[in-house]
Amino acid sequence: SSGINAEYGDKRKYGKSITKADCTKEGGSWVKFNSFLEVLTDVTTEADCKVTAKSQGDNNIIWDKLRSDDDSKVCIVQAPTMQCRQAPWTRVNHLGNADNYDNQNPNASRIELDLPYFPSGEAKRCVLRIRYNISTGDYNGWKTDASSNNDDDVISNNPTIDVFGDGNGITLALNTAQTGRVFQDRSHVFEILPRTEAMEGKTMYNLNVMGKRGNLEQTVPSTEYDFVPSSLAITTDDLVHVQWTGSNTHNNNNDGNAGEGTDGTDRHNLMQMSGDISGSYPYTIEEANFWNNVESLTDPEATGVDIAIGLASSGHYCAKSGTDICPASESLDEKETKMDDKMNNAPASYSGHVLKFKKACSINYLCTRNNSFSNRSQKGSIWVRESSKAEVKKRAEMKDKSEMK
Repeated sequence: SSGINAEYGDKRKYGKSITKADCTKEGGSWVKFNSFLEVLTDVTTEADCKVTAKSQGDNNIIWDKLRSDDDSKVCIVQAPTMQCRQAPWTRVNHLGNADNYDNQNPNASRIELDLPYFPSGEAKRCVLRIRYNISTGDYNGWKTDASSNNDDDVISNNPTIDVFGDGNGITLALNTAQTGRVFQDRSHVFEILPRTEAMEGKTMYNLNVMGKRGNLEQTVPSTEYDFVPSSLAITTDDLVHVQWTGSNTHNNNNDGNAGEGTDGTDRHNLMQMSGDISGSYPYTIEEANFWNNVESLTDPEATGVDIAIGLASSGHYCAKSGTDICPASESLDEKETKMDDKMNNAPASYSGHVLKFKKACSINYLCTRNNSFSNRSQKGSIWVRESSKAEVKKRAEMKDKSEMK
């Protein structure tokens, strides 16, 4: 409802009504809005907008007004359809592992989302807001709002119930400040970068880290460090972006700082394990043969050894001897400042590599700093199988060779 509400003066330029009829009674104008990801300002005609819409399978693109009272139409990339689904099941008042959507082994409660795609090819800042609610069945949550505050007929604080009928009641431990409210409201800002031509049309998985510094007791209600997803099964058609974020200035409010390296700091790396997932030792860079199976789409000149060095050092060394993306002065061969054995002088955050896999392969990997045998495991696995297209091509090649014989 558009218009000035006298109750709020200039502070509020829209009405209180949520229906068109009530808005009209309020003396306002009912204005409809198109929710959008972005407006394609370089597409200036309806015909060109329709052509763009046909070429974009990931978004719904329309030629319309942003507001119903606008004078002209523009090419609008509409926001994705909202997902509304039941949350993973967890034990009541327990913030630990949950039965997630994949019906596999329990993991920390999560929701898997596709990042939005922006046809303009421009970098975009996005905000992720996370909240969790506590609700009660003691009143109708759909018909109760702030007007019921302090109304004991709806629900009362620590009520006394005369359960025996003798006038001597029992008090219920019921804090109405805790019913029907939001906890742990968190907002995070991140940037989505445009894909390169080699990444177009590919499914890309984000391999990141979760958790915080500390042991099991100190990190509650969060969790200790771990890779996420810690198990990933993909095909050679897919891509994986390995990256992570961290801090050098944690304030754990005296909750505890259990961990390796300098107090109050995060560090992560990723190295191929020398055995199965139950072990604790990595291969050396020279021994780690998994990296012969990958190439980087963010640093096309990087060899498998370059990729392994970057991931093992969290970017302290960006390659062995330098590439077009990695200055030689920051490489393992030439960097004057060598990495500390606890990674204290390595970057807390690392943009990593977008990896493409040349053939079917697998890896078990770990973080050398945080995989503390006594109380935590920061490990993961990736299994890569041939894509259906590659399998068909390989069978055809094998058939051709057999016929030639």
